[in-house]
Amino acid sequence: MDSTREVEVVVIGAGQAGLAGAFHLRRSGLVPDRDFVVLDHSPGPGGAWQFRWPSLTYGKVHGMHALPGMELTGADGGRPSAEVIAEYFATYERTFDLRVRRPVDVRAVREGPGGRLLVESSAGTWAARALINATGTWDRPFWPRYPGQETFRGRQLHTAQYPGPEEFAGLRVIVVGGGASGTQHLLEIAPYAASTTWVTRRPPVYREGPFDENAGRAAVALVEERVRRGLPPRSVVSVTGLPLTDAIRQGLADGVLDRQPMFERITPDGVAWADGRQVEADVILWATGFRPAIDHLAPLRLREPGGGIRLEGTRAVADPRIHLVGYGPSASTIGANRAGRAAVRDIRRLLAGEPVAAA
Repeated sequence: MDSTREVEVVVIGAGQAGLAGAFHLRRSGLVPDRDFVVLDHSPGPGGAWQFRWPSLTYGKVHGMHALPGMELTGADGGRPSAEVIAEYFATYERTFDLRVRRPVDVRAVREGPGGRLLVESSAGTWAARALINATGTWDRPFWPRYPGQETFRGRQLHTAQYPGPEEFAGLRVIVVGGGASGTQHLLEIAPYAASTTWVTRRPPVYREGPFDENAGRAAVALVEERVRRGLPPRSVVSVTGLPLTDAIRQGLADGVLDRQPMFERITPDGVAWADGRQVEADVILWATGFRPAIDHLAPLRLREPGGGIRLEGTRAVADPRIHLVGYGPSASTIGANRAGRAAVRDIRRLLAGEPVAAA
């Protein structure tokens, strides 16, 4: 393994948030591979987008915001978003010569000598004065636990493994989860499946009309308040509600989006509610979201008693060398761009020995 290499900044992750951070580092005068390094565990460019199911075409993507400095123009809305966005990210990396190293698995970040952070990875160790963590959530799918789950004789899978609707042809499918992925899965699967049942913990909240800038700021403020208190972040989408699109309206009219309350237990043949009602199923699809992929930061003990990492902006309150971009309020694509710029502004002050604003 290589000996420890010193850089000013390590960026972990090369999705939207990581590339935005790398762009602003380079724009500030830092040089890739000399002053900063970008480590990405994926096999190629595209962040989590490269793993999305083929039926999620670019035209179905809600609000994919361009990376800083280069618009995404002329994309065919009928092509899989995984292809379109992977190509866009690859072009972006080349255009700005970001020199992303991949595939590199970061195993741990811990305190090192001389006030540096040691970033231990499958490609060796880097000693950095600052860190931008942009690892997102895709690697941490959330699987709820319910009594009897291990007895189910059918198939259970998560959104992260969703293969597209054709694989559910002729099957009885239960979709669990009230977010955007859950509704998209239902609308796609319903024409193929023998039956679908939609189950959520809370009734869905639909949003009519345009989602303007004021509404966006209000939603982000709610998420920011949680991370300021050191609580696990909620997604921005969980605050904004589901947009009432034509497809959603049709799904409601057709009965596809006929929401059922959460079941009490899972049986060998399906699910059961407390009132004795049961639904048989061949498949349970868990569209239950993701959690931040930050286990590699555990040696730094950044988590608060509430379970989250307390942030001021993007900066960890417990350690001003560490910035989390794409976490909490910056998890949206436009939020990631803004957060990348803000993180680099703070890091440049830190590297220059200037005081960092108090939390």
